[in-house]
Amino acid sequence: MSSLSRELVFLILQFLEEEKFKESVHRLEKESGFFFNTKYFDEKVLAGEWDEVEKYLSGFTKVDDNRYSMKIFFEIRKQKYLEALDRQDKAKAVEILVQDLRVFSTFNEDLYKEITQLLTLQNFRENDQLSKYGDTKTARTVMLAEVKKLIEANPLFRDKLTFPTLRSSRLRTLINQSLNWQHQLCKNPRPNPDIKTLFTDHTCAVPNGPLAPSSVNQPVTTLTKPTAFPSLGAHGPFPPGSAVAAAANAGALASWMAAASGASAVQAAVVTPAPMPLHQNQVAILKRPRTPPATPGIVDYQNPDHELMKRLRPAPSVEEVTYPAPRQQAPWSPEDLPLKVALALHQGATVTSMEFHPMQNTLLLVGSATGEITLWELAVREKLVSRPFKVWDMTKFTNQFQALIAKETPISVTRVAWSPDGNFIGVAYSKHLVHLYAFSGPNDLRQHAEIDAHVGAVNDLAFAIPNRQLCVVTCGDDKLIKVWDVQGRKHFTFEGHETPVYSICPHHKENIQFIFSTAIDGKIKAWLYDNMGSRVDYDAPGKWCTTMLYSADGSRLFSCGTSKDGDFFLVEWNESEGSIKRTYLGFHKKLAGVVQFDTSKNHFLAVGEDGQIKFWDMDNINVLTSTDAEGGLPALPRVRFNREGNLLAVSTADNGFKILANTAGFRSLRAMEASAYETMRNPVDSSLTKAVPGAPVASVSCKIERGSPVRPSPILNGIDPPKPRIDDSTDKPRPWQLAEILEHAQCRQATLPDTAGSSVKVVRLLYTNSGAGILALGLNGIQRLWKWVRSEQNPSGKATTAVVPQQWQPNSGLLMANDVSGVNLEESNPCIALSKNDSYVMSAAGGKVSLFNMMTFKVMTTFMQPPPASTFLAFHPQDNNIIAIGMEDSTIHIYNVRVDEVKSKLKGHQKRITGLAFSTTLNILVSSGADAQICFWSIDTWEKRKSVAIQMPAGKAASGDTRVQFHVDQIRILAVHETQLAIFDASKMECIRQWIPQDSLSAPISSAVYACNSQLIYATFRDGNIGVFDGDSLRLRCRISPSAYFPQGNQGLSPLVVAAHPQEPNQFAVGLNDGSVKVIEPSEAEGKWGMVPPSEAINTSPSTTNNQTQEQLQR
Repeated sequence: MSSLSRELVFLILQFLEEEKFKESVHRLEKESGFFFNTKYFDEKVLAGEWDEVEKYLSGFTKVDDNRYSMKIFFEIRKQKYLEALDRQDKAKAVEILVQDLRVFSTFNEDLYKEITQLLTLQNFRENDQLSKYGDTKTARTVMLAEVKKLIEANPLFRDKLTFPTLRSSRLRTLINQSLNWQHQLCKNPRPNPDIKTLFTDHTCAVPNGPLAPSSVNQPVTTLTKPTAFPSLGAHGPFPPGSAVAAAANAGALASWMAAASGASAVQAAVVTPAPMPLHQNQVAILKRPRTPPATPGIVDYQNPDHELMKRLRPAPSVEEVTYPAPRQQAPWSPEDLPLKVALALHQGATVTSMEFHPMQNTLLLVGSATGEITLWELAVREKLVSRPFKVWDMTKFTNQFQALIAKETPISVTRVAWSPDGNFIGVAYSKHLVHLYAFSGPNDLRQHAEIDAHVGAVNDLAFAIPNRQLCVVTCGDDKLIKVWDVQGRKHFTFEGHETPVYSICPHHKENIQFIFSTAIDGKIKAWLYDNMGSRVDYDAPGKWCTTMLYSADGSRLFSCGTSKDGDFFLVEWNESEGSIKRTYLGFHKKLAGVVQFDTSKNHFLAVGEDGQIKFWDMDNINVLTSTDAEGGLPALPRVRFNREGNLLAVSTADNGFKILANTAGFRSLRAMEASAYETMRNPVDSSLTKAVPGAPVASVSCKIERGSPVRPSPILNGIDPPKPRIDDSTDKPRPWQLAEILEHAQCRQATLPDTAGSSVKVVRLLYTNSGAGILALGLNGIQRLWKWVRSEQNPSGKATTAVVPQQWQPNSGLLMANDVSGVNLEESNPCIALSKNDSYVMSAAGGKVSLFNMMTFKVMTTFMQPPPASTFLAFHPQDNNIIAIGMEDSTIHIYNVRVDEVKSKLKGHQKRITGLAFSTTLNILVSSGADAQICFWSIDTWEKRKSVAIQMPAGKAASGDTRVQFHVDQIRILAVHETQLAIFDASKMECIRQWIPQDSLSAPISSAVYACNSQLIYATFRDGNIGVFDGDSLRLRCRISPSAYFPQGNQGLSPLVVAAHPQEPNQFAVGLNDGSVKVIEPSEAEGKWGMVPPSEAINTSPSTTNNQTQEQLQR
């Protein structure tokens, strides 16, 4: 809907409100979805009119739209359920439970079970969490406040909570102005005309006798009398002659279809699927090229002044008043090509697809052969988000598919793509699946929809906006092309290819929406969004795998492909004839594989071939220039330009990629880096930041605003105002220094309160999975729980240093105390594990294992009576009833809680078990022991696959506690020993990186853990130092001195254990030997821990093997 049509709805809403049509007002609010009336919503909630509340909400969101919407509906239905219980209306409560609340069981089955159990209570206030529930009126008020916060945070309600400022009776005013204008156009205008209807244009009746004098000065014949009100979507008439000028250009797709079928008259009728006849000007305008609209939904795509349209590629709009002049390209030179290497980054696996954000030019999405997707901020050389492949909801798929997924791992990414507005990410995989993520900021990538798209591989994916609805187009090995909305609902299936479909290219010429597709037999077809079949059937050069792309302005079509013999073809198509316009030269070798290419703005083509990147001017068939990017490229590297064409991403042979840049590209990369460098220097005295001897060189620091997208600016997007020529020396990186935190003021921290004044060592520490609490296990077997609550200072209710949490204890006064009778606590090895829904915690301290209810602190059951004692606990990731228990006697018990039975006993270590970790991706259990061994076990058979010894420093015995934790990719493992940090590739069961304590961090390591996104590793040392390491390279980014977080004058303190926040990658907590727990975050000015080490360091060899000498290990 155009912006003027949207504004008309607001005018009608104002009119209805002024005329007291109350029901109509709210019905139009709901049906249009333009304005959410919070006052009306409040009234209905407080009155308990729940059906009307949900009906009104349904005009703006659905339960499964996003996590905010789900929480809104849950809170409303939960309140309705509790009110039924409070009235003792069990029948109504059961009905609400079954009909309204069951939908949430698929997302949190344990919570649904807990809600169900309330039916068994005489008074649901007996439940500790509901003990403070008051009367109905108060409860509704509290719930309403919570729901309103969720509505304000929900992006679907953005710009819908405020009614525009209008003068009173604005619609009446506009109608009066229109009538006055019509009256002026009358041939015989009368004074004080009597207007009796709005259904027809006003005219003054011709009087009997001589003509009345005209009220205008110019002759009547020069005035054009309109036949009707102009369309609200139009800004003005097309200029004279525009229809004639436009008619001279034939519609591109129509011409292809006519050429293909030989029946242009028939095909032309099929091209425009609009059911209504078009005005002559509209028919003419269909011939003009136009870039696709930017965003779905209610945005005014036709409005050239819309902010998103300004930020996308320049293109004429359908509703522009003036007809555009012929396209003129800006002058260019070969210096505009990105030829110099700016960055070399390590992905960790073969790069299979890359895509730059459509507006944030330094934000790069990368897909890999392991199924992992990673979002990189190139300006700071940092991974913002990483997501390994996993099936989100296996229950939706058939047993056959589940077996296929289990058998053929890892699944690789075949294509990653951004939606035109940058709000969604699409990922296609080599088996069946498409994943859609919602993206609202650098660290906010949320699962949105999982689609079982095709049988076999999904070969390509692209976003399109047919009929102004954002859709995803996919193709696959099953020879089909499918169109889905972003909720995962299928709209079209196109059949007609006889072999697997290799690629797709959605596009449109004005309102003619279409899709080009290519198959591995070289056939090119075109489809409209209907069920009429293919409109085009051509052969691509090479008659094998071909990709098609348009230039940035949508006016030129190119294809690049490969023949089965290894010949490459790069051509431009003549759309008006459906023939090849030019064939580009410069390919010399025959290579196995499929060549990749991309277009830059409206000037250049780039192809990866023969270990180098070749560039062509679009208007010249000969190679313009080429580069090998300083070596290290595969035979057929993948290439991808950013929107401005000043950066080029190129895949490398060592599981990484390089970024090539021109002068503007270097400026865009430095812009953020430079501003962050100043931010770091100004608030902190330079004397507090000390250089580490021998530290490498790179940039110092950079602050990215968390939780929201990096805001693009002209400089950030590579568009600088004219400046004097910059000397080449400015392209050199700034000196890099290790960030050192030496004082309290340099970071944010909070010490958790302890009402009992416990001074017992903290030996195990966990965040709750929700991120709203911390659980500490002391050497005495007692667990303490702290919870953060929602407040004005902490609206998220998550763990933060800004607010001190409460030490939680139930009204009963119970403690979560383990059985320690007859146990020598100094020699015990306490262990703890938390269920996924935070409802239960399992722990032991040398005695029996106890299962505690996290709300009541009651012991639900005990098991595993020693000897031997339990030393490590881990829940099975797919079944909370299965627990892996490491034992003092070096065995591992696979225990089923439900049947109270040990299903398997694993033997392979020589000393007690000190660590356990599951990988569902590799279907393995990894264990570590005090014998410095790491064992790999099959989850299916519980048989040992391999045992690997930690490589100890010279002269050090192979013993000591070893902990293991999986990276988020579920493939790499962090192994922690007092002598080292090591990263193992679990798929190959070998060590690939190792770091040995050294320099300022030379004390033994007491604990280490991955950050939630595995980009960082937090390590504590027995002398009180804390190191923050890069999660991939094990390079030290930041050192936190004991003086920065220890109380003054406290000697002998030491951090024994560290835990990482489950959602906030820059927050961690440490447990000390005096019983205290501290939460630590970087300063607000910095926002993160130090700077990524130099790219040349990250680009070192990805693995170091156990056969290497100690001096060769990466330190």
